[in-house]
Amino acid sequence: MTVDTIIEGGRVVSGDQSFEGAVAIDDGTIVGLGDRDRLPDAERTIDASGKVVMPGIIDPHVHIDDHVSIDTYETATKAAALGGVTTVIDFAWQAYDGEGSAWDENGTLMEGIERKRDKATDALVDYSFHGGILREGDDLFDEMEDVVDAGVTSFKMYTAYDFGLSNGYIHRVLEELSELGAVGVGHTEEDTVCEQVTADLREEGHGPSVYPQSRPDYTEAMAADNVARMARELDAKYYGIHTSCRKSAEAIERHQADGSTIRGETCTHYTSLTGDLHEEMGNLPRIAPPLRTEDDIEALFDALTSDVLSVVSTDHVAQKRRKKEESNWWEGPFGANGLQVSLPVFHDEAVNERGLSYRFLSQVMSRNPAETFGLPQKGTLEPGTDADIVVFDPDVEQTISAANNASNADYSIYEGRSVRGAVDTTIVRGEVVARDGAVVGNPGHGAFVERELPDWSN
Repeated sequence: MTVDTIIEGGRVVSGDQSFEGAVAIDDGTIVGLGDRDRLPDAERTIDASGKVVMPGIIDPHVHIDDHVSIDTYETATKAAALGGVTTVIDFAWQAYDGEGSAWDENGTLMEGIERKRDKATDALVDYSFHGGILREGDDLFDEMEDVVDAGVTSFKMYTAYDFGLSNGYIHRVLEELSELGAVGVGHTEEDTVCEQVTADLREEGHGPSVYPQSRPDYTEAMAADNVARMARELDAKYYGIHTSCRKSAEAIERHQADGSTIRGETCTHYTSLTGDLHEEMGNLPRIAPPLRTEDDIEALFDALTSDVLSVVSTDHVAQKRRKKEESNWWEGPFGANGLQVSLPVFHDEAVNERGLSYRFLSQVMSRNPAETFGLPQKGTLEPGTDADIVVFDPDVEQTISAANNASNADYSIYEGRSVRGAVDTTIVRGEVVARDGAVVGNPGHGAFVERELPDWSN
């Protein structure tokens, strides 16, 4: 027997395993794992000597080609491929009619799914969606089962902004999610307090450096506690996104007594940057929740290593520098791009600076997001699963610059940051899509992944 590809000579990391060995790939699937001399011959061999071979990164929190992000699927997934990301989960939005809306009339989640699938034909990596709930209405509950049947098994809710939902409506959604076995995803900030604090800071005449103060950590914790408490009481799966601070992580932890229905993530930028960056970059690092403090960074790593938080994502959003710089500090657009550099930045923080293992890295960036969001074919190098693989060189030193962005974003909040470690090769279902810092795959190779209802009982 001859297989398509053998990756040999590297340190193989998957789940709880870490060993020197090889990975065999055939017809887009992993077919063998272990010593090279026990695996078949191959038409192509990839030498991973001195490198780490891991499951491809799964980023379950990205924004692509919609009202908040100017990336197309081609540009965003090129950035993903260069960053070792082999699967992304974007948002399929429920259209709403209102001030500041990108739509002229209300729409459905199923329409949002079709809209995003139409936009994703040029994807280089695999993709899925969360259903994004942007308005309150009875019609949502008529289609949630159909959305799940379409392979979209998680639903995002906001507690902030004009499209934030009331606690009463979130309660209704969580009740339905409990019945369906699907996952609730929450952006949690107490909106009225944020608005009041922002108004006070504006009246005092402050500039962009006070932006982190305008959305205090306790407002995030207040809303995180509310939603997690409801989810626990209703026995609904709930996943708190972009946890930015100690107080919010503690709020999530309070409701994890059963260890199964409440989970959470943080993002690479919250583990590596602080709000002081606004002094240097003005509006460019404006994200919500905002960057916090060194103490919050320490708390987030404590939460990750104790499984209070189990995933590291990017919350990738592409915008132009000019649009952010010319806006008022209290206004949008919000968000920052990160798909291309998240793995090397987090690797530098977690492995190089803190001595955490590659198994930890692979768990929070591959295995855990796959298990959390119903992707049994992803996040592992076990035989029979998709051959989604990143070959990572831990010794290459690089300085991050927006000049290298594949994303349509023309700035980086990591500009000038030096890190040790770089993506060497990215493979999606057996096809090399990026190698040596260049995209080599074809747009359209990426496929929509219908996700299962996840089992959180483990």
